[in-house]
Amino acid sequence: MNDFWKSAGMHLVEVSKDGWLSVTPDFLRAYYTRPEVHPIETSCVAETKLFEDLMADPFLDVGKDRLASLEDQDAAYNYEVILGFRAHLVEAGTLEGAYLKMMRSEGPNIPPVFIDQLVHLIIRNILNNCDDPMQLRAGEMFFREQNVSTDDGRVMLADEEIISMHASTGGLGSLGQLLVDNETPMRKVELDVLDEDNKEAYWERSDRFDMVVDFRFTQPALDAYARVLEAWVEHFLELKVRVEPRQSVKDEHWSWHIGLDKESTRILNMLYEGKDLSEGDDELLIALFRMWVEDDNALIDTVRGKPIYLGLAMTPDNIVKMKPQNLLTNMPLPQEA
Repeated sequence: MNDFWKSAGMHLVEVSKDGWLSVTPDFLRAYYTRPEVHPIETSCVAETKLFEDLMADPFLDVGKDRLASLEDQDAAYNYEVILGFRAHLVEAGTLEGAYLKMMRSEGPNIPPVFIDQLVHLIIRNILNNCDDPMQLRAGEMFFREQNVSTDDGRVMLADEEIISMHASTGGLGSLGQLLVDNETPMRKVELDVLDEDNKEAYWERSDRFDMVVDFRFTQPALDAYARVLEAWVEHFLELKVRVEPRQSVKDEHWSWHIGLDKESTRILNMLYEGKDLSEGDDELLIALFRMWVEDDNALIDTVRGKPIYLGLAMTPDNIVKMKPQNLLTNMPLPQEA
């Protein structure tokens, strides 16, 4: 089996018997070595000692008095954030449990980058035995923003960070930035489109996030994304679902929908309520899906026997920022679930 997404940090965690990821000392150490908290040359003795003690015992109890003793109060605040994150992880016991609690507003205010990192690691675990590069590329959408190009009637998704890097430096790092500063024309960004012919190349470049996919209806990427949605729901909620790409929603008995991002939530709500869309809204919706839950008894009465519609949309500036938590927190499950 090929390895992928080494940057996710699977080597830092352990998979529990139920398939969820346990919080480990090495996982916590990775956060103590982040640049926001790692000591620098000007760090005081107390700050350096705190770092060393936490690396020796990642679960060490750190009181407020010790944080107050640090000369750099910005560093103290950063430690407070990290330790709050640690407390939430430890209380939940697993990364999935911690993620669910945060998404249900049952945890501390966590920096968005930490949440994306959790999703990166969780989806890496979910797809551990996946041998389809197209599904892995679709999985990137769960934790990385996508830039959408609709030229020539296609819907091409590229990693937003990679696109921005090429736009600012032409992919040439500091040399590219120098050229930009001197107003030297940059070459056009050309990234490889993942397809059947080159999909094996994904394995060696998976951490580069630099392959583009065609997300049009009937294209393999859309179906691959549907498979990852299914795996995500089953992993967290123990529900087997079937997700089907659709071109439109024509259902007089439309009972439930879930937007997979902020824009699609707004658009689907308006359609469901029979309101007219604002100009251009119909062009923002890039994908629709119909989801069936195999065990109807798991749903609330009003949705049993009916499909759940899903939508994915881009912002007016052509960015897709998926909210995978919506699939978990907005499912029509009984309150006790």
